[in-house]
Parts: sequence; structure tokens; C-alpha cells
Amino acid sequence: MDNPKNRLKQALLKKQKQIGLWSTLSSSYTVEVLAGAGFDWIVLDTEHSPADLENLLGQLQAIAAYPATPVVRVPWNDMVNIKRVLDIGAQSLLIPQVNTAEEARNAVAYTRFPPAGLRGVAGATRGTRFGRIKNYFKTAHEELCVIVQLESRESLDNLEAIAAVEGVDGLFIGPADLHASLGYPGERAHADVLPVIEQALKRIVKTGKIAGILTDEILALRWIEAGATFVGVGSDVGILARGAETLAAKFKS
Repeated sequence: MDNPKNRLKQALLKKQKQIGLWSTLSSSYTVEVLAGAGFDWIVLDTEHSPADLENLLGQLQAIAAYPATPVVRVPWNDMVNIKRVLDIGAQSLLIPQVNTAEEARNAVAYTRFPPAGLRGVAGATRGTRFGRIKNYFKTAHEELCVIVQLESRESLDNLEAIAAVEGVDGLFIGPADLHASLGYPGERAHADVLPVIEQALKRIVKTGKIAGILTDEILALRWIEAGATFVGVGSDVGILARGAETLAAKFKS
């Protein structure tokens, strides 16, 4: 058995626009509904959600039959978390709060087996298709997509150095935390921050790496024009909450 191809990574390396959705409801049933909706990728968020590892496994299994690629946002840039997520079969990772080139190098090292990195070796995991993928330990990294999140002033200061780290496939702007870092907590579209985001996306593109961002329908086109190819345009919680409120208001008013 060969290592499964990472369709998302292949498309992004060709600079093909990939539109996705955030999922924080931590439900395999919900994820299966989303996976067939037409998005290129679905982020399975374990940083800001109640998901645990077994729950995440169910979500990965639910999405497996659909063309949408699962992207797991790990809770932190941590060797143990990353190892366990890779072992249950994730191939695309979003790693939060990467502020320096050293932190980016650590993130990559956690996804690589020795001698190239620090990932622990286990022979019969879902990631290895239970030991059936030939040469897995030598080739697994070829199909991994490692995207690091820039969410602070420090990360923007170090953007080019982070992009230069071998094994980092993309850099992703996290607007909420970036706004907070720049003095505007609770905001996502402050007039003083939007030009900073736009410039950051253009800087990422100049490095040759994938540029990504989580946004909304209003700003999505602006960020795509700035060069973003990995673009999240909403979330399952947002769709459910705003849709329910709109329906209730329609009849309650």
C-alpha cells in the first residue's frame, strides 16, 4: 500500500485556490455533513473546541469518504500533540502561535521521523494504515502539509525568517489573535489592522510559500486578491448560530 496523496498540498503547491470551512462543533456527524458541501478543506479545530483525540479520530473517519481534505489545527506547537494527531492519520496540520523561525523549525521537527526530526516511531497506527504503507517512515513527510499560524506582532516581524524554514509549506494569518496583539481584542476587521494583514499576505506570497487566512464573505475577495490561496470563509458554529437567529427573528418579529 502506498502513502495516500495529499490533494490539498498538491493543489496549494500549484497555487490553486482552495476554499475551506472551520469546524469547532467537534461532531463527526456535523463534519460529514460539511464534507459533502463542496469545500476543498475542513479545519478540525482542537485548539478552541472541546475535541479530544478520540473525538478527532471519529471526525477524520467521517470525512475520509469525501473529497474535502481534513486539516487539523492542533492545540499548540507541541511534540506530543502533533505526534498523536499524525498517528491517527492527519496529513495536513495547522499549528497556532508560531512567532519565530526557531518555533517553526520545532514544528517541522515534530512532524519528521529521526534523523530528520523528533517524531516518535510507532509501527501499527492509522497513519501507517496499520503497518501496511511501505517505506512509511522514510516517505511520510512527502505527503504532510505543515502550515504555521502568524498571530502576533512578533510573528509578522519574523515573517520572512519563518517562511525560509525548510518544511514549512504555508503561513496562515490568524486575524482574531493578531488584532488582539495589535491592541484591538475582540475585533476582526479594524481599519488600522486590515492594511497590516494585506501587506503580510503579500509578503508571504513573495517568499514563495502558501498564504492563508480565516475570513468572512465580505473580506474574502480582498485577501484572495492579495495572494491568499488557502482561505477559510466561515465556520460551522457561525452558520448554525447566525442561521438559527435569522430564522427565529423572521417569525418572532
